[in-house]
Amino acid sequence: MTTTEARPASTSTTTQFDLTTASVADINAAFDAGALTSEQLTQMYLDRIEAYDHAGPKINAVLALNGEALATARALDIEREASGPRSPLHGIPVILKDVFDTADMPTTGGYLPLKDVKPTRDATIVQRLREAGAIMLAKVNQSDWYAAPDIMASSTLGGSTLNPFALDRTPGWSSAGTGAGLAAHFGTVGLGSETGFSIRTPTSDSNLFGLSTTSGLISRAGQMWSYITGERGGPMAHSVYDLAVTLDIIAGFDSDDLWTANSLGKMPMEPYVSFINPDGIRGARVGVLKEAFDFPMVDPEVLELAKKAIAVFAENGASVFEPVSLNIDLPNYLLGNGMPSKFERIHAINQYLSRHGAEYPFKNAAELLLDHAGMPERVQPRVEITDPAGLDRNPEYHAILEGRTRLRESVIALMDRYGLDALIYPHKLHGPLPIGPKDDPERAYKPNQMSPTAGLPAFIVPMGFTPEGLPVGLEILGRPWSEPTLIKLASGFEAVTNNRRVPATTPPLPGETFEY
Repeated sequence: MTTTEARPASTSTTTQFDLTTASVADINAAFDAGALTSEQLTQMYLDRIEAYDHAGPKINAVLALNGEALATARALDIEREASGPRSPLHGIPVILKDVFDTADMPTTGGYLPLKDVKPTRDATIVQRLREAGAIMLAKVNQSDWYAAPDIMASSTLGGSTLNPFALDRTPGWSSAGTGAGLAAHFGTVGLGSETGFSIRTPTSDSNLFGLSTTSGLISRAGQMWSYITGERGGPMAHSVYDLAVTLDIIAGFDSDDLWTANSLGKMPMEPYVSFINPDGIRGARVGVLKEAFDFPMVDPEVLELAKKAIAVFAENGASVFEPVSLNIDLPNYLLGNGMPSKFERIHAINQYLSRHGAEYPFKNAAELLLDHAGMPERVQPRVEITDPAGLDRNPEYHAILEGRTRLRESVIALMDRYGLDALIYPHKLHGPLPIGPKDDPERAYKPNQMSPTAGLPAFIVPMGFTPEGLPVGLEILGRPWSEPTLIKLASGFEAVTNNRRVPATTPPLPGETFEY
């Protein structure tokens, strides 16, 4: 008689890695296990850009690639082996809206006269990312920063970027390339910027997480800008964790942008990533802002998604006050009050240009903006340059600043009245708009600009998809410097929902999924 000795059950486990779902934490786990290198990761993203941006659906997000990206990745792999990672973003590829100066790649704002023009030095937040070990992989397309093409959300240098979820639609406006590039997984995290709605709308239209911070939290030094008293750069990402670790690196005081002095004493003593909480909704107090539902155009299917997203808060232990109201006609208030950027733009452009050395081709706003043959020139800058209005004693400008202050006070007072942690509402009431002439009625976008006008932080989280497969986002708006609270709420929402997808037009490539 033969007997077989019993063997203990195997305790070995394997981990599945999938580039299109991996977070920064997942990537670092693969790095630590020796299953992945930064060089391999960078090559995966380059392969996706080749397959889906330059070929296949031709998303058309990338304006320039960093030719030294693979060499940088190899050096960072050696450094990791020798002394460990500098930060969670060590060896992680980043894509940048092309308003952030990069000394090793052109910075164009999507503006054809700036083709191939490299700035003298990095933007502050680009420098901080490099020092943290991140790899600047690509500069991506956007709404033209200086010219006025007829097609919405396009640029004179790069044309139109396509939304990977619907190739006939835009992936938002000014930070469109960051939105589409992240949706198609051309990088791990990205940077956008916002004068009005250009972090939040591309985030919503691209099924991402994005944060427009309190004005003054993130330096604008080395960033093309229009809004001295409110312009914001900010992180966009596939997860709250990825966004928070990026924010930890780029936020904070910068002597090259003294507007960031507003943040002194206002940042938390702990890292932003420490506020991530899967149970972050429980015990929260949120109000559903009535006026946010007054903006055209209205898609009933998006209203249904908004109801479901709002219900998530109540179902997971939050106190939801619905509705709460500012008791104003918010769309008309924002339209009538205007944006300070109308008056600040030329001053902002001249300040940006002053950073550059003698070899930079444009010395002032007039040289940069005016009289380029074939360029669709914006009307207002010529007026602002030829007949400048001072800011010190300009009654119209002062009235707009006063309106900005009053709106900020009203929003904070509303939150105080109910003891709210945040206001919640759909970022917009329709999905991404069809690409086409910007003056067509079907593209008459009237965004909710309460966040940038009031200078208050707003976090966009994926709310789901319409039956047509169009992504939409929920906006969570907080008090000044309440980014920790917004991260807590956003991570709580993320933990109990499953609203992220990989676009069908940009599926995983061979080798992007493996076990270790």
